[in-house]
Amino acid sequence: MIAAYLKYLLRSGNEHAIHSPFLFDLYTQVIAAKKDANPDYAALKKLRKELLASDEQINILDLGAGSRINKSNLRKIGTIAKNAEKPEKFGKLFNRLVQRFQPETMLELGTSLGLTTLYLSKAKPDARIMTFEGCPSTADIAQQNFKKLHADNIEVIVGNIDHTLPETLAKLSAKIDFAYFDANHRYEPTVRYFEDCLPYMHNDSVFIFDDIYWSDEMTQAWEYIKKHPQVTLTVDLFWIGLVFFRKEQVKEHFTLRF
Repeated sequence: MIAAYLKYLLRSGNEHAIHSPFLFDLYTQVIAAKKDANPDYAALKKLRKELLASDEQINILDLGAGSRINKSNLRKIGTIAKNAEKPEKFGKLFNRLVQRFQPETMLELGTSLGLTTLYLSKAKPDARIMTFEGCPSTADIAQQNFKKLHADNIEVIVGNIDHTLPETLAKLSAKIDFAYFDANHRYEPTVRYFEDCLPYMHNDSVFIFDDIYWSDEMTQAWEYIKKHPQVTLTVDLFWIGLVFFRKEQVKEHFTLRF
């Protein structure tokens, strides 16, 4: 990842590299926003500190690509919070994106301890959020966190996402407005989850893919998604990739600093 990050730094630009009016506004006002005062952030920051300080241990059922940091299935919650949760700046970015696009139906593949889910929830408390988690122990902690912060718009779907995602989508009557893919960090599952969700996207849907340079397989999956004929605009922020389907948009890819 070090080599990939150095390449990213060399080729990434800022607002001066953007000639799409849609993306220029999104980058300057949302992605690279300088000020982001939100009263919900204090409670989320407090919860993150509590999780980082927790010595409680749980048994992890890992159905994905595994952890590079800890190979044991018995892990401290503090360790999970440190290594598996996205840093605060990404939670704030997701919160701003939800405020910007006002999605009614959101999917999150990979709940973990639920911090990112809470950033989504607090941005639009009246939205429906379905978050998928393969590990029952982790899902239990996440649900405790949702209850603690009074996030009542989150539905946790526990089980192997290979099965629970298509089952849930088959019953879904709405379109997917916003989806965050942070589950199985391998090529085939990532592409499959993406294609499972495609029939439910619409012109203004926003898909976010986590850890697009985590491995060669994830980078290959990101390249596949960028080239997909239904995708028109992609944004590489190194740690995550943003995907848009706007038919009025010329097909383009941007690598931007974040």
